[in-house]
Amino acid sequence: MTALARRAGILCNDERFRLFVALRITQPGGPVTATAAAEYLRGQCGITSRRALDTDPDAADRFAALCTDFDAWRGRIATQR
Repeated sequence: MTALARRAGILCNDERFRLFVALRITQPGGPVTATAAAEYLRGQCGITSRRALDTDPDAADRFAALCTDFDAWRGRIATQR
């Protein structure tokens, strides 16, 4: 597993990201499971495996955009792109 795939795996286990996903799929009440977060991430990136993030430039771009949205949501950056 290389850099982006590893980062995606870590992200899906992050409780803040799982809450972000829950809010994006309109499931109030707390974070979704890591498995559900991984499914959401794959859907948003248009891939069937997180490993594709390291070989598909378009998927990597979509992953970067998702990470930017997450960073904006948690206040790490001023505005969403």
